[in-house]
Amino acid sequence: MITIIISKKLAGKDDLVVLPKKEFDALVERAEGAVTEDDVLRWAREAKKLYRAGKLPKLVLRRA
Repeated sequence: MITIIISKKLAGKDDLVVLPKKEFDALVERAEGAVTEDDVLRWAREAKKLYRAGKLPKLVLRRA
């Protein structure tokens, strides 16, 4: 059995995820062209404009 000790500074308050290098590389490769923070902020601004103009349809949530 392998034991790994991770310092609290490294782990911090966020989640810590450990995965094999091959899986990490595959995730990075698939992330090319992924949604960026700028995209999300731009979409939020556009949605606000549409909402203020009354052109954004209301979403209806239905519970199963």
